[in-house]
Amino acid sequence: MFIALFGKPSVGKSSFFKAATLAEAEIANYPFTTLKSQEGIAYVKVKCIEGEFKVKCTPRFGYCINENRFVPIKLTDIPGLIEGSHIGAGRGNEFLTSIASADALIHIIDISGSTNEKGESVKPLSHDPLKDVRFLEHELDMWYFGIMKKGWEKFARTVQQENQNIKKALAKQLSSLKVAEENVEESIKKLKLIHHPTEWSNDDLKSLASELRRVTKPIIIAANKIDINGSKLNLDRLKESFPEYTIIPSSADSELALREAAKHELIEYIPGENSFKIISDKLTKEQKNALEYIQKNVLDIYGSTGVQDILDFAVFDLLKYLAIFPGGLNNLKDSEGRTIPDCYLMPDGSSALDFAFRLHTDLGNNFIKAYDVRAKRVIGKEYLLKNRDIIEIVVKR
Repeated sequence: MFIALFGKPSVGKSSFFKAATLAEAEIANYPFTTLKSQEGIAYVKVKCIEGEFKVKCTPRFGYCINENRFVPIKLTDIPGLIEGSHIGAGRGNEFLTSIASADALIHIIDISGSTNEKGESVKPLSHDPLKDVRFLEHELDMWYFGIMKKGWEKFARTVQQENQNIKKALAKQLSSLKVAEENVEESIKKLKLIHHPTEWSNDDLKSLASELRRVTKPIIIAANKIDINGSKLNLDRLKESFPEYTIIPSSADSELALREAAKHELIEYIPGENSFKIISDKLTKEQKNALEYIQKNVLDIYGSTGVQDILDFAVFDLLKYLAIFPGGLNNLKDSEGRTIPDCYLMPDGSSALDFAFRLHTDLGNNFIKAYDVRAKRVIGKEYLLKNRDIIEIVVKR
């Protein structure tokens, strides 16, 4: 599973990426700072089970602060897209290809309206961010359409002549976009495309492309640069105009400043929280002023910088993943003595047997039963996992 950041140039994608991953990313206020996709590890936040069992966890991957477990995910920063990207403008096809295998997208927009359609800096509130949502929706839809349209007539005739199942054939053709058979079936049914594919018009294909894009690349909108004066007005307009999207205000620059300060042990800060604590007397006057500004203009108003909330929403709400802890009825340590070392992200609808296979193929192949550690009861392989379950797998010897 991986999440992709996308948007037009200079809206704060690189700042968001660096804040989420603390990776070295070039950040500047000119278009196309990022010329190739960057990959890093970000983290989603889960309430750890350590407090429940009165132990201190020792994660193998990620980290834990005050019972907040941070579980790693893959995050990619896609270079800025411009109008015409779907036909190659600004190396658009190359950049869009980087999105193909993404499970969900975070669309970062400049809610302050201080970046025009070309990614150039302009006076705050002079550009309408609503236009950015519409044009990038169009670019993604036309990209899907272009992939479908290429060789469509030959494809449709083959489906007809060989009496193929259209949902299987089309899912295979679009597998690189993570389109599954059920996606095709549901989309065709929703659009009422009851006539044969050889009779589908360009408008039919465009509608189908848009619907498939919507279900296979779910989007959350990060309304970035919310700390700039007047941005709240644009945020309200955006939410009113696009009720189909979840829109979360964010200040990537603020999050980056807080995480860097915490990294250098100047403050105590838990990502996603509404405050921080200064723990160093080495802060300069400028640093204190900057922290006070973030507290007053971002955290006090919006409850967080938005970065962690956006990552969490993408994984747990858009993609509906579950956080599952391996554990034992009588022991929460692994063979190396680490306490609650792992937390796995599993798709909604996963079973105890699916979890066994996720842990190791041998555990799945030799599965006998499992235990719900919290409830102290036996569960079968068909048991459907719930978020924050603690599961012990029992295998034949």
